Amino acid sequence: MVPRSHHKVKASDPSRTSDAFASHRALTEVVSSALAQARPRPGESVACPYLPGRRARRVSVRVPPSAGLYHAFMDLNFRRFGPLFYRPECEGCSECRALRVRVPEFSASRSQRRCLVRNRDVKVHVGLPEATKEKHDLYRRYLLARHDGQMDGSASEFQELLDESCVHTVEFVYRLGERVVAVGIVDREPLAWSAVYCYYDPSLLERSLGVFNILTLIDRCREGGVPHLYLGYYVRGCRTMSYKARYRPCEVLGDSGHFVPLADGRLTS
Repeated sequence: MVPRSHHKVKASDPSRTSDAFASHRALTEVVSSALAQARPRPGESVACPYLPGRRARRVSVRVPPSAGLYHAFMDLNFRRFGPLFYRPECEGCSECRALRVRVPEFSASRSQRRCLVRNRDVKVHVGLPEATKEKHDLYRRYLLARHDGQMDGSASEFQELLDESCVHTVEFVYRLGERVVAVGIVDREPLAWSAVYCYYDPSLLERSLGVFNILTLIDRCREGGVPHLYLGYYVRGCRTMSYKARYRPCEVLGDSGHFVPLADGRLTS
């Protein structure tokens, strides 16, 4: 299955989109003010998983489910883990910055188009997250091949990845025939989607299924008129995070609190 379109499109109702973004910005300001008043304390520092020799710590908050609320938190550099929203607050470092793809303007690169062709026989099913033995086995094999030790592959960890969400979360299941070869977990908000996690068959590296997942999400965002796909944190100097800058145009959260363009791994303004 190849995503159906990679051309630029315009919003069908510009005035409605403008009103929605105005409401989103207002909500983000309210959340920012609430956080400033609450001043949640960061947890204990741990070894940074991205930059060697550095220490990391983060602030976590728990909020009630509400459409659009997580998007406001994402624009304040938060991510979701289970029922919590968190963001890094590290001493002397601010390299973890939210990155998002500008969906209407996205144009696949030559290598990304080749990835689409390689996976034209893959079928995609979208539904609510569901834990199965086949998926858990695939998850464990994926983690074993990565060898980074950040996740243990246990049944409880896998269940938490799927079940303990406080937002609207779905999974994209990719199949070759009847065999599950990749799964992408996605949080969906009215004006933005967030790619949470993707695991895939490590014996099919030539298919670049992680890339295919992101391209599929971009395509589905475009079809639904969703202007931004968030890909988590971009960390300058971290090789394992550099792939996110290949989905262009993209932008990262700047020092001013606004998103700014990113090109070739550098902020452009």
